[in-house]
Amino acid sequence: MFSRNITDAVRISLSIPQFAEDLFQLTDRNRIFLRQWLPWLDRTRSAEDTRSFLRQQLQRFSNGEALTVTIFYKEAMAGVAGFNSIDQINGIGYVGYWLGEEFNGKGIMTAVVRDLISIGREFYALQKIDIRCATDNRRSRAIPERLAFMHEGTLRRAEKLYEKWHDHEVYAQLLEPNSEHGAPPNGGPGTQPANSKTTGGAAIGELIV
Repeated sequence: MFSRNITDAVRISLSIPQFAEDLFQLTDRNRIFLRQWLPWLDRTRSAEDTRSFLRQQLQRFSNGEALTVTIFYKEAMAGVAGFNSIDQINGIGYVGYWLGEEFNGKGIMTAVVRDLISIGREFYALQKIDIRCATDNRRSRAIPERLAFMHEGTLRRAEKLYEKWHDHEVYAQLLEPNSEHGAPPNGGPGTQPANSKTTGGAAIGELIV
């Protein structure tokens, strides 16, 4: 399992089933806050639901189809981010993320997404990072805007969330090739950059949004 120290206070680790209990507690504690923009809250009713999801995501990670990491702030579990899907043929990574309400406004997610861009370039040879946010979700939209993503347009009625339609704003950043790194085996960050460390954890094959 890989772990990366992004700042003195922020760390990300590959999401694994062992995180299920704590991650469900974070989700449940923030259920009303997260339900404004996330479609899966009503389907997540127990730690076992979270554990099942993490196992599915870990398998997708081993196939090179996705990467989901858990965010820690001062060693407290704070949220989740990653590539919800990776288009290997076209070299595009689709980023998703969420934080517990108490962790908003600290610059955490900006730092995490900036690091995901580096991971996408260095380990997956991505040529484009794509972020899509509900038009009214100003906090989410602030992340790509702060990181100088280009606003590529609006998708009307892109998502029906709890009986209400939402438009999506599409942001993208094009990446220059990095000749020093290539995609590692199993589609995951197999080489540890200078600001990261490796810690013990579940083997690849048994990972979130």
